[in-house]
Amino acid sequence: MLGQARYLCVIGRARLVPSWFAKVHPTTGTPLNATIVLGICQASIALFTELDIVIEMISIGTLLVFYLVSNALIFRRYVILSKNPPLHTLLFLFLLSSTSFAFSLSWKFKLHWWNLTLFAGLTFFTIVIFQYFVPMVVMQRQESWLVPFMPWPATISIFLNVFLMTTLKMVAYKRFGIWTCVATIFYVLYGVHSTYHAEEILEMIVVDNVNVNSSTQQIITKVDIQLV
Repeated sequence: MLGQARYLCVIGRARLVPSWFAKVHPTTGTPLNATIVLGICQASIALFTELDIVIEMISIGTLLVFYLVSNALIFRRYVILSKNPPLHTLLFLFLLSSTSFAFSLSWKFKLHWWNLTLFAGLTFFTIVIFQYFVPMVVMQRQESWLVPFMPWPATISIFLNVFLMTTLKMVAYKRFGIWTCVATIFYVLYGVHSTYHAEEILEMIVVDNVNVNSSTQQIITKVDIQLV
């Protein structure tokens, strides 16, 4: 929750929210307006909301983000960088999430031990088969750092995030769904149009600067010719 002010400042610069949130303090360089607004909102939520509800809301959002980032990491390494067909990687990610979800539900509802063994084994062999049959290009550039031992770190992250998300109560998913709908509606009605408008203004500024520079260069050239 402490880092949300900087996130709000960045998306304010992109005009996904009012640019007023992007204002920073002239001395410290910290996001002033975003910190004040979020501080008031977070203090109000902490004052009038039960701690369990706050913890679950924060947990489900964080776990979902980590889950999506891990999937994106595998897709980037095996499809974008290694130039493999996306179908194999997408199928692997689907199977990995499915077996992880099945294992997590078996653990949550305390099913027979062979269910846990079966789904854990399927998860492990899915990763091994993917690593063996789908090639990955090893980057030789020393200046770029990449996650080592792929795909194991990302797949373990996916498994753990799915497992932890299944431990949350159903009411947490309902609250998260409501907030997601509210954020989506705000993005469609405000963020999309504001972002395009900001890009148009930026393009106009760039064109004006180019025209001014061209005019200035022409004037300087004429003055030089007259002096000669």
